[in-house]
Amino acid sequence: QVHLVESGGGLVQAGGSLRLSCAASGRTFSSYAMGWFRQAPGKGREFVAAISWSGGSTYYADSVKGRFTISRDNAKNTVYLQMNSLKPEDTAVYYCAADWFKADAVRIAGSSYDFWGPGTQVTVSS
Repeated sequence: QVHLVESGGGLVQAGGSLRLSCAASGRTFSSYAMGWFRQAPGKGREFVAAISWSGGSTYYADSVKGRFTISRDNAKNTVYLQMNSLKPEDTAVYYCAADWFKADAVRIAGSSYDFWGPGTQVTVSS
């Protein structure tokens, strides 16, 4: 069992930056690939970024590639999402999720993820 809690969301102007954090409980955090997803009002959940259990593999949605960076600190049981050059279309609730996936790779389907945090709101004003 992994309990996840996101933090770091807020209101920012277009072009600004935010860093989201996701703190995980449990001794097996380092065994999980981690992902970030988001859901904008009236839209479905969207994959944003993922990182393998070791941190050796990452993958990004085309919409955030070059602007967002996912990283993890297994010693602190935390995964991060650094978001730069934010756009109004990045406005959404952001969720972190844990995927019990042994390969040093990632999956992008939300259905692959076993545990989810409650989410943190990110609002980008124009």
